[in-house]
Amino acid sequence: MGFTQILAWGSTYYLPAVLAAPIARDAGWSITSVVGGLSWGMLVAGATSPAVGRHIDRYGGRAAMACSSLLLSVGIATMGVAENLPTYYFAWTLIGVAMAAGLYDAAFSTLGRLLGEGARTSITGLTLLGGFASTLGWPAIAAMEEWLGWRGTCLSIAAAHLLIGLPIHALMIPGSAKQPLRAVVTGSTTSTTHNSSQSRVLFLLIGTMLTVLALVVSGISVHLLDALKQLGIVTAVALAIGMVIGPAQVAARIAEFAMGRNLHPTWSARIGVVLCLFGLGLLTCGKPWLAFVAIALYGAGNGILTITRGTLPLALFGALGYGSRMGLLARPVLIAQACGPILAALVLDTFGPLLLLIMFCCLLAVCVAISFRLPVKSHPAV
Repeated sequence: MGFTQILAWGSTYYLPAVLAAPIARDAGWSITSVVGGLSWGMLVAGATSPAVGRHIDRYGGRAAMACSSLLLSVGIATMGVAENLPTYYFAWTLIGVAMAAGLYDAAFSTLGRLLGEGARTSITGLTLLGGFASTLGWPAIAAMEEWLGWRGTCLSIAAAHLLIGLPIHALMIPGSAKQPLRAVVTGSTTSTTHNSSQSRVLFLLIGTMLTVLALVVSGISVHLLDALKQLGIVTAVALAIGMVIGPAQVAARIAEFAMGRNLHPTWSARIGVVLCLFGLGLLTCGKPWLAFVAIALYGAGNGILTITRGTLPLALFGALGYGSRMGLLARPVLIAQACGPILAALVLDTFGPLLLLIMFCCLLAVCVAISFRLPVKSHPAV
């Protein structure tokens, strides 16, 4: 599943970074319309993710993730033959449903369904492999585009989902008759009793924190280089600074995998948001040497938070109904990921990079406050 996550992320979330310009140039569409396909796909994913989560809770993740590979194949192939924007956006509609059924939230739900509360190590390992999606995906897609053109690249990626992703999901994920592989612990033996309203408040706090984080991360992902250049950092240095994020994320996930398994996910979340806050706070100084340190801190924090997105609900609410909860949490997160770059662009163009970074720091401060309201004991499911 780690390898299929590389394939899925590399051919969805990271695809427009390489193919948007060739598509716009060849098809005669605006770059905004082309990149908007990803935002539309995320909105579709957000709309369908609760239903996917409920399905995984009932039947396991094999069918959902196999269907994701099939839809990705059809959707990306449709993109490759699209002659007009309606067809292009129809392709992203199919891809959006596939994203809901095949990216981290569905994968986390599948592991939770299989392994119960013992899924934390597997979730960490999954994100560790998934962190290489841009590192491997961008150069591979760029090389294919140079060789085959963007349409041939899309058809090749569609074939990869059909010939690699689909068999892995269909043959290697156990069916519902074989689940769970380990006894599912719901947390009832280790948690104190809280009433339903308290549990809902806790769920709302987690959802708010994850949504705000998604807004910040998506905005930084798209506009970091422009913000750095507007702060007076030359393009070559800005690119070098941006390249620090990936290794920092992977290093933090390795540390979590090696040493963090005995640390409660609530503490991991606190550490992650504090690192992100300090990182973006240091970035406001505009000094190139300090920006390397700042982005390393931010990248490490984001790497940890990707893991806690899956492990925190599992630890606090238990494995029972985990897929449904992940589906509900995914909806606002995906919507925030779709809207974050647009909102960040408006602030950056109107008020400049300093105010954008200050705004992000204020949002992260809210996440820090929320994280310290979260308990370090399991709670019963909502």
